[in-house]
Amino acid sequence: MLQPIERPPGQLVLVVDDMPENLAVLHDALDESGYSVVVASNGATALEQAHALAPDIVLLDAVMPGMDGFEVCRRLKSDEQTRPIPVIFMTGLTETEHVLAAFQAGGTDYVTKPIRQNEMLARIQTHMQTARLVTQARSALDAFGYAALAVGEDERIIWQTPLARQWMTSYFPSQGNAFMPPHVSPWLQGAVRSIALGDEPLPLVIAQGTRRLILTLAEEVEAAQWTIVLREESDAAQVQSLMARFSLTQREAEVLHWVSKGKTNRDIGDILGTSPRTVNKHLEHVFSKLGVETRTAAASLAMLRPRPTGGA
Repeated sequence: MLQPIERPPGQLVLVVDDMPENLAVLHDALDESGYSVVVASNGATALEQAHALAPDIVLLDAVMPGMDGFEVCRRLKSDEQTRPIPVIFMTGLTETEHVLAAFQAGGTDYVTKPIRQNEMLARIQTHMQTARLVTQARSALDAFGYAALAVGEDERIIWQTPLARQWMTSYFPSQGNAFMPPHVSPWLQGAVRSIALGDEPLPLVIAQGTRRLILTLAEEVEAAQWTIVLREESDAAQVQSLMARFSLTQREAEVLHWVSKGKTNRDIGDILGTSPRTVNKHLEHVFSKLGVETRTAAASLAMLRPRPTGGA
C-alpha cells in the first residue's frame, strides 16, 4: 500500500523538469535559500504532487517528453484545487509564440534557460507574496459576510472564495463549480454591457425559501476577467452579521435586527418570546455598544452594510 505524501514544512516549491541535473541545481539553490523543495521529472508526477502537497509555487519546464509543461499548466488551472498556485515557466524557447503559449496556458511568469538563480529567487518571492495577499483579501471578504468569484470571458469560474463556493453549491447544486449557471448568463451579459456604457449594473437576486443570494458585478480585474461579489440575506444571516460587526450577543443582535425592520418592543417580544421590558434592556445595551441614543440611529447603523476593501 502506497504511503500518503506528506507536505514538508515552510514555503514549498515544486520543481518540474525532465533533466536530473537541472533538478539537482534548482533543488540546491532553493534549499539554500530556505525553501522546502519537492521535484518531479514528468507531468503526471507533477500533477499528483500538486494535488497532494498544495505547493506555494510551481517551477515548470516548458518542454518535456510526453505531457509538456503547457499541458501540465492547463490541467493545474482547470482544477479548482490547484488553480490558485502560481506557475513560473522555465524555458529556452524565447520566441513570442512560446511566451504567449505559457501565459495562455495559465502561467504567472517565465524565466529563460540557463536559469539565473538570483532572478529566479526574486520572482519566486514576488509571486508568493502576491498569492498570499490575494488569499488574505479573499478571506477578508468572507469575514465581512461577502463572497467573491472571478469569471472569465467564457463564463468559466477562474477563482472563488470559500464562502462563494459554499453559496454557489447551495443555490445551484446541480451546476458544478466550473462555470456560471446557464440561467445567470443573461444577467451577467447585461451587467457587463451596463458597465461598458458607464451605467450601474443591477444586481441579480436568487431566492431560496427565506434566503436570498444577491450577485453584483464589480470591476473588471483584467482583460475579460470580471469579479462578482455575492452576499446572502436572511434573518439568520443578518443577525450573524450584526453580531460580528458590533460585538453584540445573539439576543442583542436579534433585537437590533427587528428594530431595523420597524418593529416595536411589543412586536419584538412576541417574535422572540420575551417581554417588552426585557427587549428594552437589550436595546439599552445595543445603544451603548453602538454609541447611539435613539432607535432611528441604531436602525440606520444596522442597515448600513460595510463595503469590503482591497482587491481579490
